[in-house]
Amino acid sequence: MSLKGKVALVTGAASGIGRECVLNMAAKGAKVVIADLSLEKGNLVVDEIKKAGGEAMAVSMDVCDEAQVNAGIDACVKAFGGIDILVSNAGIQIVYPIEEFPFADWKKLLSIHLDGAFLTTQAAIKHMYAAGKGGKIIYMGSVHSHEASKLKAAYVTAKHGLLGLARVVAKEGGPHGVSANVVCPGFVRTPLVEKQIPEQAAELHITEDEVIKTVMLKDTVDGTFTTTDDIAEMVAYLAGTETNAITGQSFIVSHGWFMQ
Repeated sequence: MSLKGKVALVTGAASGIGRECVLNMAAKGAKVVIADLSLEKGNLVVDEIKKAGGEAMAVSMDVCDEAQVNAGIDACVKAFGGIDILVSNAGIQIVYPIEEFPFADWKKLLSIHLDGAFLTTQAAIKHMYAAGKGGKIIYMGSVHSHEASKLKAAYVTAKHGLLGLARVVAKEGGPHGVSANVVCPGFVRTPLVEKQIPEQAAELHITEDEVIKTVMLKDTVDGTFTTTDDIAEMVAYLAGTETNAITGQSFIVSHGWFMQ
């Protein structure tokens, strides 16, 4: 397994899991592109990677905007000569009981998770096909790609949808040497999850500590949050493995919360 000389673009890469993924892949020799809504924050990650001796660039990208997605991936190809790895990671969380879920928020969440995954896949896979070297497409799913939780109708729907997209991409991309897989984290204590704790406490009428113990970590084997490093290592493995036998699969990283 090697990432040396590979070109990887990660969406939502200025913070959280995405940031850890680009830092880890850069440390393993990949040239990385930080695609994020905030170019300023993306450039901070670039500076960090360059100080460590790696190669990186940042692009401003709203994953729901087709023109921005195409421009960002074209910029990656122009700067680094191609794209070998796409990590579709950008996402948000919105929680409501289903009877109160605003339709506008439903559409916003699905657009970021599913439209974003589709648009970045479409833009990247064209370059992968044209280069004839294959490629790795990795979607950031969730335990909620397999399991449901209260208050998360849109998120659970979106994360289930990524499994379907990955399986189609695996079948279509296979003859071109392009694999597609889904990484499914358990609860990772990122800003996205931190925001959910008081929201769920309010909706469920329990304390924040009870949200952590009885909702988020209740079904883990050790009562422990998954870490960004755990996820970054799984992503790096899938990005760097030479085999295309691993495709159309989901990989659950959750301290045993969900066992497949």
